Amino acid sequence: MRRLGTTWMRLVALLLVLGAALATNTIGSGKRGKLSLQYKGRKDFKPITGTYPSVEAKEYYQNPKGAKITKSSHFNYQYVLGHKIVFLCVAKGTPIPQITWFKDGVELYAHKYMQLHEWKTGNQMKSKMEIDPATQADAGIYECHANNKYAVDIKAFRTTYIANNQ
Repeated sequence: MRRLGTTWMRLVALLLVLGAALATNTIGSGKRGKLSLQYKGRKDFKPITGTYPSVEAKEYYQNPKGAKITKSSHFNYQYVLGHKIVFLCVAKGTPIPQITWFKDGVELYAHKYMQLHEWKTGNQMKSKMEIDPATQADAGIYECHANNKYAVDIKAFRTTYIANNQ
């Protein structure tokens, strides 16, 4: 019985030594040293520089005619249940951008209590989205997407409700 316990202890000690040797990658090669000191990353890896891959891409994505949201509602919006929610989005561009509204990633087009008001002024499109009366289900993330053939610009708004204590 005592001999069996000694054998198990030797086996555990051997496994610990073997595990340490594998972790430092020194088995079978005396030259390589520790893996963590030798690894330099992929040789073909190119870091992200924040520049466009070509002049054409830069001109396309920074086109002065592209849709750009110039004015919008605040990011955080608290509303009282049963009252009105109002979001504003103003975008400019040539051609005049189209504005589309989303809630939680889904386009808003058939909301029971929603009204959209849009009007053009010069090279701007103004869009006002209203929900009246607002319910608990109207809480979430709303987005205003302005797009034309040159660019898309997006602004997001987070809504939370507070109960009317009256």
